[in-house]
Amino acid sequence: MRDQEHGPGHPERRLSTKEAAELLGVKPETVYAYVSRGQLSSRRVPGRRASTFDAKEVEALARRNRRESAGSPGSGAELSVRTRLTFIDTDRYYFRGVDAVELASRHSYEEVAEWLWTGRLQPGATLTAPEPSVAAARRAVDALPEHAGPTDRLRVAAIAAATADPLRFDLSEVAVLATARVLIPTLVAALPPRRRDHRDQGPLARRLWGRLSGRDADAASLRALDTALGLLADHDLAASTLAVRVAASARAHAYAAVSAGLGVIEGPLHGAASGLAHRLLLEVLDQGDAGPVIAEELRAGRRIPGLGHRLYPGEDPRARALFALLEDVPTAGPALAAARDVVATTARHAPLHANVDLALAVLTVSCGMPSTAGETVFAVARTAGWIAHALEEYGERPLRMRPSGHYVGPKPPQALPQA
Repeated sequence: MRDQEHGPGHPERRLSTKEAAELLGVKPETVYAYVSRGQLSSRRVPGRRASTFDAKEVEALARRNRRESAGSPGSGAELSVRTRLTFIDTDRYYFRGVDAVELASRHSYEEVAEWLWTGRLQPGATLTAPEPSVAAARRAVDALPEHAGPTDRLRVAAIAAATADPLRFDLSEVAVLATARVLIPTLVAALPPRRRDHRDQGPLARRLWGRLSGRDADAASLRALDTALGLLADHDLAASTLAVRVAASARAHAYAAVSAGLGVIEGPLHGAASGLAHRLLLEVLDQGDAGPVIAEELRAGRRIPGLGHRLYPGEDPRARALFALLEDVPTAGPALAAARDVVATTARHAPLHANVDLALAVLTVSCGMPSTAGETVFAVARTAGWIAHALEEYGERPLRMRPSGHYVGPKPPQALPQA
């Protein structure tokens, strides 16, 4: 339906909800989401429940969406994506407008995840995996070589869990939320336990602890792990999150989108960074002094892991919160001292502050966990944020994450190469 309504001397072309959705490349319900955000105005059709939209306003929004989804070729513009999830401001960050450190400090990881997904706080929220999902994931993970890394196991577990879910292609919000609440505990349950008597009961942090450490978990250590999960649940458009949104833009199901994120975090500059910091702390503890360890790292041309963050000019707020909790962990004293020694030694020459990877390394070293434990914590935690971003992307125009290549090769046409 297209109405021709006239204002004072100016014709105004009106679009139906279906026409506006087609022009924007989104679902009809997303059109109304734009209205609720103040990005579009609507007008009710007299005597009907339908609404109409100013065509010029819809076209302007469509052009703006295209500009923000990808910079023009050769412009050097960075990809900018609208999101209602995480906002980073100087030395703080927020989940849906709420201070993320306070949220993670006062609520469980499960509750933080639900807040990211729905914008509603659900006290006592739990995540439970059905047996078919866990069984499929465990069979696939058990078939991997013994030297397989944690991200290898998690990626295989995610895909195996997908095969046990015939409804995985349903991208409605209700279905994706159901997937999220099953997938995260399935990933944890698929990892091999460190003790034979470990039982998958209680909060997710307790279940994950049994996959990371062979020690009994004291209350302070469990709280630190649970808070770390909440702190790491999302962090704006990190590289892995961008990969998830690209997959979701192509309408990959949630399991596949999470798998895309897992494929990115194995890099030493992302999820695996805490493992490098873990090994650094062990060396400092072994030598009793950060000086020679830092010198050797610099001599080899390596950056010091666990220091500096491009988004924070000062100390990473996640590190600050985690260090405060680690003060109460009975076994954390030596690793905390080693971390402070690393920061102080490096600060003599470069104004670098601790980031969350160093704090996570203190946790893993103190609790008898392997160097890969931080990567596991990061991956499990971030899955909540990835699914929140996938949910947002499913409400946007399909395939909008399609920047244009800026070709700089030989000018065509070129002669065919000779053998």
